[in-house]
Amino acid sequence: MNQPDRDFPDESRTIRPHAGESIEDTRNWPGLILIGVGLALLGITLTAAGYGFGGWAVIGGVACVACLLAGTALVVAEHRRVKAQK
Repeated sequence: MNQPDRDFPDESRTIRPHAGESIEDTRNWPGLILIGVGLALLGITLTAAGYGFGGWAVIGGVACVACLLAGTALVVAEHRRVKAQK
């Protein structure tokens, strides 16, 4: 029978020794901040579209997509860098 405390840390499913370590790694912060800004821009874009400001909705939509893509790319790149070190 497999005891959970024997398999700690679970190297087969994670590359980090403990939960939350990706947030502690300061190299992830720019990507996480960009994702947060992208989510805020999504709300701003939906509000602008709801009030009928089409031009601002387009600008916000483009900025939202750019922030989300750049943030995701940075987080994935850092994940691959850490995984390559192991």
